[in-house]
Amino acid sequence: MRGHDLAMTSRELSKLPARVLAKIEEQRDRSEIFIGWVQSAVIALFAALYFAAPKTFMADAPLQPVPWALAIYAIFTALRLALAYAKRLGPVMLSISVMVDVTLLMVLIWSFHIQYGQPAAFYLKAPTLLYIFIFIALRTLSFSPGYVLFTGIAAATGWLALLAIAISGPEGMDMITRDYVAYMTSSRILVGAEIDKVISILLVSMVLSMAVARANKLLHSAVTEETAAGDLSRFFEAAVAREIVSAEDALKPGEGRQVEAAALFIDLRGFTTQASTMQARDVMALLNEYHSIVVPVVQRNGGSVSTYLGDGVLVTFGAVSQNPTFAADALRAAEQLLDSYDRWADQRRAGGFSPLGIGIGVNHGTVAVGAIGYASRLEFTVIGDSVNTAAKLQNHTKVEQARVLTTVATRDLAVRQGYDATRCGETLSGRVIAGVAQPMDLVEIR
Repeated sequence: MRGHDLAMTSRELSKLPARVLAKIEEQRDRSEIFIGWVQSAVIALFAALYFAAPKTFMADAPLQPVPWALAIYAIFTALRLALAYAKRLGPVMLSISVMVDVTLLMVLIWSFHIQYGQPAAFYLKAPTLLYIFIFIALRTLSFSPGYVLFTGIAAATGWLALLAIAISGPEGMDMITRDYVAYMTSSRILVGAEIDKVISILLVSMVLSMAVARANKLLHSAVTEETAAGDLSRFFEAAVAREIVSAEDALKPGEGRQVEAAALFIDLRGFTTQASTMQARDVMALLNEYHSIVVPVVQRNGGSVSTYLGDGVLVTFGAVSQNPTFAADALRAAEQLLDSYDRWADQRRAGGFSPLGIGIGVNHGTVAVGAIGYASRLEFTVIGDSVNTAAKLQNHTKVEQARVLTTVATRDLAVRQGYDATRCGETLSGRVIAGVAQPMDLVEIR
């Protein structure tokens, strides 16, 4: 952090990971850019009001500071905006920015008695002081309570300085009154009224700084949770991560729901044997290469990776996010996995490496989706006979010397859901599958 947040202690900062701090800093940088554009809009508004409004002072008045003040402020704001885009607005520049805001406003108010040829106390009646609340409010946009309070203190100090100048000037003490009517209808000074203005500025600044401090904690919490949710989606399928994050109550073990879904189990043939002769980092690189082929195909067809089992991958369609074409999507994904694998095999041959085999089993049925495990260590999973059968079909591809096997029932359902079964072979009737009680009618996808 570059000192933006005067409310956070070093202990609080140390508890946040660097990537969370980076995101918070990114949010603050955006806020400072937004503040710069708001200040530019305020300058444009002030200029439009000044030049459009009829003038009540003499054209040959000795001092007309408004155009000069607006020009100086415009130049400073442009510089500040450029530094905001360059991410170079450190605490020093932000403090200077606050001082420039307040100083230019106070100088502008001070000049009114000269511009209009009135006693110095005249400027104390200027409603322009209300603009200071704009500057205080602007500082809330950066979620920096320290700067909100600093702006209020600077404004209160500036107004007290103007009051002191008015009182210390010629006949200044003679202008003091306790008559409220005289104060309102002349250039007389009511010290209590000016103190009320100072107190109002300080109280508003304190209330806003307290509100921003609370909002600041919410910002830190929100950014932390957003980062955690982003990290979560790297370890879980995006739909699973969304369900975990958006759940109204914390997920509990044993809770779940039943849905109709398709399960696809894919396994890399010969991986275990080859991995036994490879260095660990080469094994991980091979798995990463393999998964980078599988996952995009799965996601493109609306599937969710439920489990990585080394070289085995369990994928579900319609389980986490319900989908009326889950069976068709699963078989289309199986076909595309074959095509992607063939291209990968060609690349490995071209690189002088032996291609690995592949086996895919697809099945559909009722599955249970939910959290299992212990309260302090949960796993979001999909279980059911159809999932187990998909894994057994994958293993049975070795017996049938096929690469993809599904059941006739799954193929027929997929066709009803819009699947083109052109790549499906003849029915393999009454196949006995290890671990399955009854023979099954299967279909090979080529």
